[in-house]
Amino acid sequence: MGPLIGYRVVEIVGVGPGPMCAMLLSDMGAEVLRIERIGAGGLDIGIPAKFNLLNRGRQSVAIDLTKKEGAETVLRLVERADALIEGFRPGVAERLGIGPEACFVRNPKLIYGRMTGWGQEGPLAHTAGHDINYISLVGALHAIGREGERPVPPLNLVGDFGGGALYLAFGIVCGLLETSKSGKGQVVDAAMVDGVASLMTLFFGLKAAGIWTSQRGENLLDTGAHFYDVYETADGKYISIGSIEPKFYAELLRLLDIGEEDLSHQMDRKRWPEMHERLKVVFKTKTRDEWCAIMETSDACFAPVLSMDESPNHPHNKARGTFIEIDGVIQPAPAPRFSRTRPEIQGPPSEPGQNTNEALADWGFSKEEIIKLRKAGVIQ
Repeated sequence: MGPLIGYRVVEIVGVGPGPMCAMLLSDMGAEVLRIERIGAGGLDIGIPAKFNLLNRGRQSVAIDLTKKEGAETVLRLVERADALIEGFRPGVAERLGIGPEACFVRNPKLIYGRMTGWGQEGPLAHTAGHDINYISLVGALHAIGREGERPVPPLNLVGDFGGGALYLAFGIVCGLLETSKSGKGQVVDAAMVDGVASLMTLFFGLKAAGIWTSQRGENLLDTGAHFYDVYETADGKYISIGSIEPKFYAELLRLLDIGEEDLSHQMDRKRWPEMHERLKVVFKTKTRDEWCAIMETSDACFAPVLSMDESPNHPHNKARGTFIEIDGVIQPAPAPRFSRTRPEIQGPPSEPGQNTNEALADWGFSKEEIIKLRKAGVIQ
């Protein structure tokens, strides 16, 4: 029912951002076929398939890409696909015989999505790396952390999923829109360093304007400001405050019973340390639930800091259906939402290679061809 229903995507299995990009497209209705690699350790996913939620909503086919017949099988699938996702180091797909040129021969309208950390060219293009490295190179990690402390890696949300998966999904959808006009396919080079740099656009602007410094914990959004921070409560839990606008800051002070004389000093950076200490003392006087009762429905820009165990049960998340349960596993629902073409998760994660026979048949392979490929060890 999602807005991408009718589109077909081939996903050459990788880790992290590639699978998330494929999950996003599947959640929006696209038919995504996962190609698990055999003969190269590609079937070891590390956790039980049931809990590998980034793989949800797709069928899984196991193919040995080191065999010539394996590459030919992928190219046959490409003929019926609208897009392809791969996350190899530069040049690997070409060596396997499934690079862009080979795919465009079979399907000139294909959108060929490439997911890498460093990009397809540049001095680091062929070196290994992970999220923490990519966000380091473009200034993001340096900016995250408290004053006088080391930078804090924000899980792998910024590089893998923000600058990687989301930008590749955006790029693929943009490519599909352009192809509908031109009739021509193209390559989407989604590098995490590029995506994270794009995410940092606001902060580079603030830095150029002299509003942001390179010192962690001294700025508006990095816990430097007392009205944009996390505070401990009497029961050892935490709440978050983001009262940036003056009217929201006034509401915060009103609810905390702090004098109006402090309103005019909100953006006085010299007073931020002092106000931090005052808020620390105030928030320690009540439990998290008591503060929720006072502030949660106000305009003070307040929220409790919930764990992953707690968040699915919060009344707001329950009312919106932000989390759902599939096959006994609680997980985030598809996002964003559409008024008419409602996205739905197309099923739980498949075991690697679980759907080889039926999926290949759905994509145009005959029963005889499937048997021949199996006997040759090309599929599993």
